[in-house]
Amino acid sequence: MRDKQAPLFAWSAFEYPPWRMWAAAWIVTAVFILSNSATPLYVRWQAAIGFSSATLTVIFAAYILGLLLTLLVAGQLSDRYGRKPVLLPGLAAALVACLLFASAHSVVMLIAARFLSGVAVGVVVSAGMAAVVDLGGPNRKRQASLIASVSMVLGAGLGPLLGGSIALSLAEPVLPIFAVELAILLTALVVVLILPLKHRGTKADHGWRLHLPRVPRANHRHLLFGIAVFGPGITATSFVLALGPSLLSHLLGVTSPLIAGGMACAMFLTATGVQFAARQFAVRTIFLYGATATILSMASIALAVISSDAAALIVAALLAGSGQGLGQLGGLTLIGLHVPGNHRAEANAVLNIGGYIPAGVMPVATGIVIDRAGLSLGATLFAAVLAAIAIVDGVMIFRKLAKD
Repeated sequence: MRDKQAPLFAWSAFEYPPWRMWAAAWIVTAVFILSNSATPLYVRWQAAIGFSSATLTVIFAAYILGLLLTLLVAGQLSDRYGRKPVLLPGLAAALVACLLFASAHSVVMLIAARFLSGVAVGVVVSAGMAAVVDLGGPNRKRQASLIASVSMVLGAGLGPLLGGSIALSLAEPVLPIFAVELAILLTALVVVLILPLKHRGTKADHGWRLHLPRVPRANHRHLLFGIAVFGPGITATSFVLALGPSLLSHLLGVTSPLIAGGMACAMFLTATGVQFAARQFAVRTIFLYGATATILSMASIALAVISSDAAALIVAALLAGSGQGLGQLGGLTLIGLHVPGNHRAEANAVLNIGGYIPAGVMPVATGIVIDRAGLSLGATLFAAVLAAIAIVDGVMIFRKLAKD
């Protein structure tokens, strides 16, 4: 007689063709292209609509809010009902967000678009990344974790490059940017429809109710280590996305949308590259390098503000990307190696909740400080606080993992 706790759909040893793993990664990439493709346009919208730096960070925080609310349920829904029933509504939210961005003429529309893009990202970082590892099979867990992580930061980098390059070449770039993004999202929708994304529920789940995302107790430490490095890293990249163009424009006199978009793109392409470079490292080493990169990024931001040096700001962006990429890779690798398959999407959700909470709160608080005390002081305080957090987390990881 079957054990009541045994899965109705076992995690099969069958190996899917590798292209399916890569195809699932495209879903993640496509949504993340949307998440950052508007980055070079905010200075334009700020001038046209008329809103403050604090309002700008609130627009970015709407994305974080949508993402966090989605992460509370998307992972467990995906582990209970399957990847496809969660991914399809997530892509629908992305398509609506794309249309709102294309027609935005008010702060409310921008907030709504950012909120829905956050919902879509919340779906793909939980269900989408879990689907990549599912389709990698039991013998490709580490490779699939790398691909899932890279697909996120690659999309995040391609978005501002797309937006910046079109904004530089066209006088009215908004509609063309989001027309291209709409086409990209439709290809992702086709991929979701054709991939064999199976139901993964268990008999025990028949009495299932929504709860705060959680993982088995044995995996708590794996999530803690990931959040400790991924959180400061993604907070640093969120700051660069939200206020990097303002720093370039107001402090450094650089107004080109291509430079703003290119800096964000370079940041996330660096996050992609360092993950490939570090893929063979021990997870402890990956985490320590990630924490160090975030600390150095904050030092570079302070230097850029004090010296009005655009090169220092670009270095800060590249280091921030390295910190996020390495923290993300380490966290997803621990999840792929240690968390059971029927908790994998929920574990992805926990990792991202832990990372995105400070990524939403700290830039908004910084935006308020900037409006009251000035851009230089706000950016410098942000850098000092985040560097201190990264130092404490790095020391904690060094001590804990040294005992293993």
